[in-house]
Formats: sequence, structure tokens, C-alpha cells
Amino acid sequence: MKVSLHQYSLIAGLITLIGCAESQQPDHYSNKQALSIATFAGGCFWCTEADFEKVPGVSNVISGFSGGKTEHPSYEQVSLGNTGHVEAVQVYFDPQTVSYEHLLEAFWRQIDPTDNGGQFVDRGNQYRSVIFYHDDKQRKQAEHSRRKLQQSGRYEKPIVTEIVPFTTFYPAEAYHQDYYKKNPVRYKFYRYRSGRDQYLKKIWGDDLKLSYNANSPYKKLPDEKLRQQLSPLQYRVTQKNGTEAPFKNPYWNEKRPGIYVDIVSGEPLFSSKDKFKSGTGWPSFTRSLKPEHIVTKTDYLLLYPRTEVRSKHANSHLGHLFKDGPEPTGLRYCINSASLRFIPAEKLDANGYAEFAKEFGIELKK
Repeated sequence: MKVSLHQYSLIAGLITLIGCAESQQPDHYSNKQALSIATFAGGCFWCTEADFEKVPGVSNVISGFSGGKTEHPSYEQVSLGNTGHVEAVQVYFDPQTVSYEHLLEAFWRQIDPTDNGGQFVDRGNQYRSVIFYHDDKQRKQAEHSRRKLQQSGRYEKPIVTEIVPFTTFYPAEAYHQDYYKKNPVRYKFYRYRSGRDQYLKKIWGDDLKLSYNANSPYKKLPDEKLRQQLSPLQYRVTQKNGTEAPFKNPYWNEKRPGIYVDIVSGEPLFSSKDKFKSGTGWPSFTRSLKPEHIVTKTDYLLLYPRTEVRSKHANSHLGHLFKDGPEPTGLRYCINSASLRFIPAEKLDANGYAEFAKEFGIELKK
């Protein structure tokens, strides 16, 4: 039996996990009644899970199998290609934050839709790309999106990604869930060697990044406009996960009352009332002003896990969250000034943030 790079990477990490994983079922898919569901197959489900979890408005992504007839198949059964299933993911998302159309746009940016024999190094029908629609509205949106992509001229070959009705979905074993978080080194090795990212960069270029502000008043401009609007430092920090120099940024020692908003989208993020002197040389806060505008993720840029802080609608990199802050939260949001714009309390109304004026004792004229 030929072992794919996907399977090889799995075997390398499985030894330490198999003892506790065989009888476990992932609990990621519980309590999702208030969310909408989308199901996609894009080759290796480690990659599609990781990519969809980066989309603002996505609550959870489950790796599993769909499209076959065998009940409760195992990974080993599916990997042999005998069950009719494909590796797939179920995406639980908030339609008030991100639309199904935007999920489709994100999906096309993860796959090679012209390949009907698998995806990248993973070959076989079990790795082909499929959109499983859950209702007629999703079907129409998926067909329109595929047709628009074909007409765009981005691909020389015809698009062969299937659009079929959803029937069943079986979650994969627990050791597959969040594989990119549990095994970051092996995952990055597999992803790089698969050629996926190199292909996507070649096809999409600067369009690879997508703004997901479907129903939000806070918008992210296209990349070319961002480069014009932002300073080089602001662009590097917010778009390339950079870090500015400590003590040499505008807000580390800012003491005026007011709020801090995303430099890209304007979404309100932090208040001066929660700001404290951390001694680090960066603006530091004990809590966020609007928790729904904050997204936290785990990054491994320094080879050990840290909690990254991003804005929800613009997906701007803001900084990191640490558990060494003062009471009452014990948290420290360590944020780059380059990601922020400060709105003084007396100018909140004039700048469209009147809802926060009362917090600073400012009575607005009727």
C-alpha cells in the first residue's frame, strides 16, 4: 500500500495520541443550534479546518468524512478509498457576521478546483474537492460562485469541483481535530511539502487574502488601498503580523480619556478606562471594550504557543494576550499602537462613537 505524505505525517504523530484517542469523539460539534452549517471537501482536512477557523464569524470547524455510504467509517477505511467518502469539514458559522457566499470565496482560496484526482500530494477520490449544499439556497449560491470563478479566467483548465446535496457527516477520530494546533511542527512540514500554499500564492497572488465583512459596518479595504491608506509600519503590523518597537510608539504612554479603534476598520476595541502601565513599552489593557470585536488565536511564531489578538471584522493583527495583568481580570492585552487609532472622549460623538460618550461623563446634546 502506498502511503501518502498526509498519512506519513499522521503516523509520525499518532504514537503519542492513540492511547487516548481511539474511543473519544470530538465535542466541537455540540451546542451549535444557533449557528448555520456548511460542509466542504478540499483534500487534507487538517488544512481546510485550519483555514476555515481563521475566518471571522466561524465558530468551529470539524474534520470528518462525507459523501459515502459506509456508516461511521474510520480514517483508515476512508484513506483506502473504498467507502465513497471524502475528507471533509463541517463549518459552524454566524451568518450575521460572515455570509455563505464569503465562505465559498474562502473555500476557492484553499484548493485547486481543476484537479479531479485529489488535491496536491494527496491522490485519490477521497481527496477530491466537493461542496455539499444543505438547502436550495446554498446550492444556488454555490453554483453561482463556481460559475463566476470559471468565467474569471483565473484558471486555464475547467473547474471540476462537485456541488452535491449533503447527506451525512461523520466526525473523524479525536486526534484529527485541531491537528494543526496539537502538532504544529508536523502540520507545517506536511503543508509546505504538499505544495498547497505555493500553488495558492501563484494562482491568487495579492487576492489570496479575503475580507469577510459581509454584514458589518466595519469594512476592510482591498490590499492595494490599504497600502495607500496605512503607513509602512501600520501595514506590516496589521497585515503581516509585525511588532513595533517598545517605548517608541504613540500610545504606550497615552493618558487621555477615550477609546482605541482598529486603524483599518474603525471597530472599537479598547478603552482608556481599562488601560494600565505595564512597563513593557506597549499599550496594555485589562479587558476589551467590545469582546465581540476581538478574536484570539494560538500562534507559534516564537516556537512556543502564544495567544494572538486580532480584530474580528478587519482581521487585523493587534498583539497578544497574557495572563499576568492586574485585577480585576488578571489579563494583559499587549497591543501595538500601529494597529490602533485613538479617539479622545470629547471627540467620540463627532467621530461616530457617541454610544461610548456616557462612559466618560459626556452628555450629548439632543
